[in-house]
Amino acid sequence: MSLASLGISSSFIIGCCIAAQIARRVSAKVLNRGGIVPVLINEAIAAAELCACCFELIIVADNFGVATYAVFLFMLTVWWGKVWGDASACPYTHMEDVLEGRTSFKEMALRTWAELMGGCCVYRIVQVFWWLEFAETHKGRAFGECSADLQVNVYLGAVIEGVATLLCRLASKALSEKEPKFSSYIDSFVGTSLVVAAFNFSGGYFNPVLATALKWGCRGHTNLEHIIVYWIGACVGAVLSVPIFKLTPVRRFLLGDEEKPKQA
Repeated sequence: MSLASLGISSSFIIGCCIAAQIARRVSAKVLNRGGIVPVLINEAIAAAELCACCFELIIVADNFGVATYAVFLFMLTVWWGKVWGDASACPYTHMEDVLEGRTSFKEMALRTWAELMGGCCVYRIVQVFWWLEFAETHKGRAFGECSADLQVNVYLGAVIEGVATLLCRLASKALSEKEPKFSSYIDSFVGTSLVVAAFNFSGGYFNPVLATALKWGCRGHTNLEHIIVYWIGACVGAVLSVPIFKLTPVRRFLLGDEEKPKQA
């Protein structure tokens, strides 16, 4: 495929990021800072940005390879970590907050709903862009039937998504506590590496909202199988990260000497 097509995909992704940032700025000025509404708007914007970019990353991966896809994903995750603020565009982070007592079940449900709305609705914008066929890589993609990325048994896929999500969350928690230099880059590298490792097995989504926006109803798995792999698998992995991270051997392994017991 030509570099012109890659340039068009890159321009679309950059445009999505700019549009989302403008939406965040407008939202911050128009809405009051208090209350749940600004929080939900920010989650919806973040989810829309995430899913719009990842729709185009599918085009990049299919036509320019997983290595190119990984470079784009790494740069995007670094960017999102800097601009999203309290938004996560991912429901299991709120489940973790419920377990830790930092938020309520109601807020978790509302944030998840906002993320699903933002992530799923943005496809219509992507579809129009693909329909215009500015790039040869977009030909036939706007209304073509999608295929599932799950290439293994459903339960193995759930384990892959769950274990990888668990590892991602443990790494993020450790980096959040230690705050090393370039922690955002390290976190993005770990996440991207795990996505690439799982890419040819489950797709490496590690985010139920992202998986649902991109692959719900696609040929290759039933809706129940989708829920088992991408919702139950990922959410169980994330929830398990909360008690596992509190285990002394795990903290000692991840955090180093500062977690060793003090000598009497």
